[in-house]
Amino acid sequence: MMRPRVVAALLALVCGSIGILGRSWSATSRPNPELAHTCLITNHVEQLVAFYEPVLRLKAQRSGPDYAEFRTAAGVLAIFSAEAQEKYIPGSAIGASNRSMVLEFRVSDVDGEYGRLQSLVKVWVKPPANQPWGTRSIYFRDPDGNLVDFFAPAVKS
Repeated sequence: MMRPRVVAALLALVCGSIGILGRSWSATSRPNPELAHTCLITNHVEQLVAFYEPVLRLKAQRSGPDYAEFRTAAGVLAIFSAEAQEKYIPGSAIGASNRSMVLEFRVSDVDGEYGRLQSLVKVWVKPPANQPWGTRSIYFRDPDGNLVDFFAPAVKS
């Protein structure tokens, strides 16, 4: 049986409340919750890591075969195995079954990114287009079917 401290640390890792890869989390009072992590639960950790490394132009930081993270300026995109999720928090998630969220990344050149990603992205949802809310975006799916948006402020003509 695992010690309570070990279980607590593992649960905190899954929830993203502590950093295990060189970041520390402070328990100081914050006026509002601060979104720090978005965690994708997957049956294919290696496949998602191999997809996101060139898409985000970041090397994943790993803590073992079940967890990887990409630190961006706004927060962390984490990838966690469905098997490990089930082990630590049974019945809480189903890998690769999300159709209700969008991972949105601000980029400087949407059209340039569209060209760069042609050989990496297999499923395009929407090519570069100006959106009514004032951004220019491209939409595509990662290998698990998660919707990804690369956007920038639309250039006014």
